[in-house]
Amino acid sequence: MTTDTVHAGAAGTWQLGDLTVNRMGLGAMRLTARADGSPSDRDRAVAVLRRAVELGVNHIDTAAFYFSPLRSANELINRALWPYPDDLVIVTKVGPGRDPSGGWLPAARPDQLRGQVEENLRQLGRDHLDVVNLRVHGPEPLAEHYGALAELRDAGLIRHLGVSAVRPHQVAEARTVAPVVCVQNSYGLGYRRSHDELIRDCATHGTAFVPFFSIVTSGREAGATGEEHPEVLAVAREHGVGPAQIRLAWTLGRGPNVLAIPGTGDPAHLEQNVAAAALRLSPEDLARLDAV
Repeated sequence: MTTDTVHAGAAGTWQLGDLTVNRMGLGAMRLTARADGSPSDRDRAVAVLRRAVELGVNHIDTAAFYFSPLRSANELINRALWPYPDDLVIVTKVGPGRDPSGGWLPAARPDQLRGQVEENLRQLGRDHLDVVNLRVHGPEPLAEHYGALAELRDAGLIRHLGVSAVRPHQVAEARTVAPVVCVQNSYGLGYRRSHDELIRDCATHGTAFVPFFSIVTSGREAGATGEEHPEVLAVAREHGVGPAQIRLAWTLGRGPNVLAIPGTGDPAHLEQNVAAAALRLSPEDLARLDAV
């Protein structure tokens, strides 16, 4: 496959509320730092963002707490893509927070969420946010937090809402407060397959399921130090692609409502990830991958 045929729309589209996105997107976390934790190269990160849009990526996942000592994902997005294309959907998340040194703060209270939303608005240079996910940790009720975001939606600061790192009962709870356009949980080939039922539930409700860590290997993201499963490597060789592309194709094949947001700060890896939107796995491939 040549680079001029690579396009994020090859896997089709899905609706986030009234916003249409290509199912292959981009996660912004990896733009801020190298694998060893040192700050990323600013010009390279900007080039990755601009190239992603050229390749049809119109769904970027970010957060104000994605930053390294010298780089902020939101501000990189702002620098690279402002003025934003009309069809670009930027999805951010609130709940967690970090102090200027990078240390994690206690999870935000409901009354602190507006400040987090406003910080995302400031960094991105927007007057409203397309989609805001409430990131939670633990099985506790989320209605009060989600309700606070629903008030900001009603005030025009947010267009649509979603949830992240949630249990199925929390998705149902959130739906009693306000519409849920996406559910963002960790999920991938051989990783947290317990979410299969949640994916089907989301599809029934017209909700996107947006997995992060969809290219995990041995508990780490592909491209780090985790060892790849031999069956993934074998299927990748037969298709003439890399193992991360097989994992992405498998993920997109889980349902028409499943969106991919692989992150990278490498232009070559970006091309490979987006190319996976056009990769179709056969029933025989899928049967072999079930062993992973």
